[in-house]
Amino acid sequence: MRILVSAVVLSCFVSLPCAAQTILKSEPLMLAPYEVAFVKDASCSSGKVLKVTGAIRGLHRRKACVALAGEQASLATATP
Repeated sequence: MRILVSAVVLSCFVSLPCAAQTILKSEPLMLAPYEVAFVKDASCSSGKVLKVTGAIRGLHRRKACVALAGEQASLATATP
């Protein structure tokens, strides 16, 4: 019974989405369709980040400058 309860509690913590968004320093080369990545680069004005949304084969990625609150974002590095 303890194992069952532990498994349920653990699965609840794993399945919850994290509240913070990771901001990358460069745009990822591979991005799954409809996956979103936030990139900090010079193309957007101060206080905004580039929101990149992956697309299906043959279509272009969607890019837009959006504002994120400081407590919602954490800076990370993109790995090739």
